[in-house]
Amino acid sequence: MVHGDCFFMLVLFLPLACLLEEASAENYLIDCGSPGNTTVGNRVFLADSYASKYLSTSQNILGNTSVNTNLQLYQTARIFNGTAKYTLPISQKGRYFLRLYFFPFVYRAYNLRTASFTVSALPYVLLSGFTPQGSPTMKEYSVNVTSKNLVITFAPAQNSLAFLNALEVVLVPDMLIQDDAKLINPSGNFNGLTSRALGTVARVNMGGPTVSYENDTLWRTWVPDDSYLENKNSGVAVQNIAAVRYAKSSLATRDDAPPPVYGTCRRLNSEDNPSANFNVTWDFTVDPGFQYLVRFHFCDIVSTALNQLYFNVFVDSGIVLPACDLSTMTGGFLATPIYFDSVTPSISSNKIRISVGPVDVNQNYPLAILNGLEIMKMSDSKNSLDGPGVVLPSSKTSSKTEVGVLIGATGGGVSLLVLAVLLLIFCTRRRKKLTQGHSKTWIPLSLTRGTSHTMGSKYSNGTVTSVASNLGYRIPFAAVQEATNYFDESWVIGIGGFGKVYKGVLGDGTKVAVKRGNPRSQQGFAEFRTEIEMLSQFRHRHLVSLIGYCDENNEMILIYEYMENGTLKSHLYGSGLPSLSWKQRLDICIGAARGLHYLHTGYAKPVIHRDVKSANILLDENLMAKVADFGLSKTGPELDQTHVSTAVKGSFGYLDPEYFRRQQLTEKSDVYSFGVVLFEVLCARPVIDPTLPRDMVNLAEWAMKWQKKGQLEQIIDPNLQGNIKPQSLRKFGETAEKCLADFGVDRPSMGDVLWNLEYALQLQETTIPDDPDERSANMIGDIPSQVSNFRANDASVSLIQDETTHVDDLSGVSMSKTWETM
Repeated sequence: MVHGDCFFMLVLFLPLACLLEEASAENYLIDCGSPGNTTVGNRVFLADSYASKYLSTSQNILGNTSVNTNLQLYQTARIFNGTAKYTLPISQKGRYFLRLYFFPFVYRAYNLRTASFTVSALPYVLLSGFTPQGSPTMKEYSVNVTSKNLVITFAPAQNSLAFLNALEVVLVPDMLIQDDAKLINPSGNFNGLTSRALGTVARVNMGGPTVSYENDTLWRTWVPDDSYLENKNSGVAVQNIAAVRYAKSSLATRDDAPPPVYGTCRRLNSEDNPSANFNVTWDFTVDPGFQYLVRFHFCDIVSTALNQLYFNVFVDSGIVLPACDLSTMTGGFLATPIYFDSVTPSISSNKIRISVGPVDVNQNYPLAILNGLEIMKMSDSKNSLDGPGVVLPSSKTSSKTEVGVLIGATGGGVSLLVLAVLLLIFCTRRRKKLTQGHSKTWIPLSLTRGTSHTMGSKYSNGTVTSVASNLGYRIPFAAVQEATNYFDESWVIGIGGFGKVYKGVLGDGTKVAVKRGNPRSQQGFAEFRTEIEMLSQFRHRHLVSLIGYCDENNEMILIYEYMENGTLKSHLYGSGLPSLSWKQRLDICIGAARGLHYLHTGYAKPVIHRDVKSANILLDENLMAKVADFGLSKTGPELDQTHVSTAVKGSFGYLDPEYFRRQQLTEKSDVYSFGVVLFEVLCARPVIDPTLPRDMVNLAEWAMKWQKKGQLEQIIDPNLQGNIKPQSLRKFGETAEKCLADFGVDRPSMGDVLWNLEYALQLQETTIPDDPDERSANMIGDIPSQVSNFRANDASVSLIQDETTHVDDLSGVSMSKTWETM
């Protein structure tokens, strides 16, 4: 009976325990000045007394107002007559939404309407000389927290005061703000967004009503676009929320914008006007002297078939997306959400104008749409942000107060003490169980195929002592923390769909790359398990090696060898690294082909990578290529089968169209993706670039046109002009062309691709005069006899036979400076 009572009490207090644990770990929701908790929608803002342990202030002044604002969080305030600081512990570093709520009222001798103060979240200045206006206002910022504490400082001006009605600090997914964007005027790429603080200027739902925080995964409010429209007759509102289908690939997610945003749009009002030639334009007030991140949200809910919708997108007078074709950008899907980021130059006026308008392509009917828009001010070189706030629309709040009633019922001193003890016992036992028993969500994996092992025999004081002897073993979380300097943000070397990647140093001085899963990532347990299962079986010089993994405390962490020279993609474009020579590029392609050939042939059943792309080909200190990222890999068909039926996964631009259409996976899907990589290597440009003219957006389609015309030399990387022998280029182009055949049965095997690439390298290094075989070798499998002689006599080229049999072949331990995944 006693045990039953204890169980009942734990169940009763479980929601509160989880609430307190969440608030102290990642999220802080505080109703400043309030004596009790406040329920807003489905969230509970804790009483001011909860935050007092994080606050240093010269005097405790809690104010309240009798003014009915219809917004609960504005009824009370914490008032500061001197500099005050909130020091909030941060256990998971990353980007956070910081929301500050202001509503000035008169409380006794304190007139908040005259308050003037500065707010900073080190190292960023958020507000300077700020005096809140009379309406309830929320200021939203996005800051990257790289330390163990987030320090928010309120500093009143001389002879003035500061105040705050509510405070909200919420961890956001790593992928919400990525590092790069399209730079406007001059045109180019902008890198470095992750180091900037952002201040929300506008978040707008085009053609639709207000979308409240209750309908947004990150508790954002989206306001209607009517008040921003320059000419209300230029566009019409369209709604079809039921049509919205989020893609499984790396396009937009619900964290980027909810269905009510993507399911509505403002469409060009071209009804009964096939010659319409005007734009839909929105005007936004901004602060001059700052750059702005402008995020466009698109979802084609107006077309009835592909390739009907082409339009231009403008920021001020500069064109951002010329002849935008959403069908191409989403890989041939209608009603599929996608967003596009652009960065303005420093704005000299107090206005930003956003426009969409028709473009005459293929004599299509004039159309243009925009579903949603976000404008965010970027911190300047002095880490400063300053400007007007976002005025919130009036809304009714939920009356749910279950947690508040629970806390009120235990307000007595004795009851509160009993509750605290129970919660402490509960949380301690819960954490202990997680620490000792690994993750609750899956059975721990054995990388030794059933062989038992003991951590004590492999680790000393929680620190890895030998890399070679620890391959295939779990690494304790404490050792991972030590290796990454407790996940120091300055050690981040990349961010992917799975999470952040940190550079690390093990106890013996070995460099590693540590990929830490983000619990909010769309990629999760399945990819984590697949990566471990796959890489624990493979040992090959052209596959990235898995050092170990960690699954303690619900973590999903993978530890790889460190690749000094990062990704192939970073050496081709976008990073400013020195250009690779043609021979280096051929060597890299040959190495990657060897790794993929081993996957396809090294075991009884082929292993299909499913995410072959330049960002997943890593380079060691000698520029030797290694294939990485096996989270999407899948075992191929049995000997008596032709394919594996499975849901489509992969990266946009590299995806095999036959696999996409039929959802039937074979190793020839990897061959297609590798063919795209070959053209990417040759042309040194992104596989999808929506800023280019329509016929150039898709690299594979564009390059194939030139290849079929026999004029591939017209589109190669300018750094390679004059440095590729025609015979080598012709063989390379033929190889890529065969890889991109529409049907898998017409594509070569990776073994054939490998042989042809090695022959292209031979043709580059040695001239074979009047070689009839070279001139006629249009069939990818027809290898001239010189290749066989070359392979047999040149000790620097390993035979495929050797590559597939030496499964313990290692090439040293190294991993990526710039781990990039889409």
